[in-house]
Amino acid sequence: MTDVYIVGIDMIPFGRYPDASVPQLGAQAVLLALDDAGLSIKEMQALYAGNLLMAGSMIGQRIMREVGQTGIAVVNSANACATGATAFREGWIGIKSGIYDLVLAVGVEQMGKGLIGEAGRSDGFIEEGVVGSNTTPAMFAQIGLAHSRAYGTTFEQFAKVAVKNHHHSTMNPKAVSQRKTPLQEVMNAEMIAYPLTKLMCSINVDGAAAAVIASEAAVKRLGLMDRAVRVRASEMSSNPWTPRETALTDFNAVTELCAKATYERAAIDPGDLDLVELHDCFATAEIVHYENLQLCGAGEGGRLIDSGATMLGGRIPVNVSGGLLSKGHPLGATGIAGLYEISTHLRGKAGRRQVDGARIGLAHVAGGAPGTGSAAVVHVLEKV
Repeated sequence: MTDVYIVGIDMIPFGRYPDASVPQLGAQAVLLALDDAGLSIKEMQALYAGNLLMAGSMIGQRIMREVGQTGIAVVNSANACATGATAFREGWIGIKSGIYDLVLAVGVEQMGKGLIGEAGRSDGFIEEGVVGSNTTPAMFAQIGLAHSRAYGTTFEQFAKVAVKNHHHSTMNPKAVSQRKTPLQEVMNAEMIAYPLTKLMCSINVDGAAAAVIASEAAVKRLGLMDRAVRVRASEMSSNPWTPRETALTDFNAVTELCAKATYERAAIDPGDLDLVELHDCFATAEIVHYENLQLCGAGEGGRLIDSGATMLGGRIPVNVSGGLLSKGHPLGATGIAGLYEISTHLRGKAGRRQVDGARIGLAHVAGGAPGTGSAAVVHVLEKV
């Protein structure tokens, strides 16, 4: 089977687009990715589109109406917060299997009106929140409290995740929020569900991201190896069986399972990673995912954030994009946006937030809830 490469990837700045439709936002990202690759829609053999809130509306076909209908296969996916990463992985499978040489993957979401949070706040932040049940913050608060009971993780350590990611966002022009929040500001913000304050919750925004995925033969034929990023591994897991009394652990278990399979397929261990984009839908999630992704041992997530290891310039920078806490979390676009961030660093094009010497990066997303099921997708990308 062929090696698989990203040869074009981009995202629109995350924010509010009340005057644009979902297909229009997706089309913008597709055209940006095609321009990045120096290719046209006529050269694409399939399109894989991820969108959650309008699942069933044939968003992929409607994007093709915006960029040029060519009769290619279009696959639409919806998979909770893993929607965009799922679309990308389907494209990866299409290339890996040898069916196609060049395909597009796009993730898009419009989350403006009628959801948790409204556009604009007097302090300059977009209102934070995630789509779905009002119990979502409570679930992640409960995950944090369970970690605190087991390992002594503190409110301040959870808050430091937001401080770090908000700082990183000041170097990312495509993040919806680009300002620092001192520790006391984070801790004193409106309490949503202890230990989560408003500034420790992901930002609810519109967005789109897209990638051009290619086989090795296509990369060589088109002379694109100098801009290609190798997809060293792509894995997906659903939640394994857990007893009813530990149903909340599904969120951790699905990522643990996916990470283990990813490291095996990529033939690396966590110590080989130069940077990570993980699913920080809430600050508590980032702490537990340090452990789920084996960036540290069980119970060591709080000490890892204290050490500064996950800051830009640290041993293993995490969410240098600003993460979902600052860049924003448009559900269907999030997975491909993480791949864009990793690819940008591996290409050495990340500007002030560049991770020096980055060669291998990991992008992770997870979604779902107890009672409905979970999904995790993990990709490892490598500089060519």
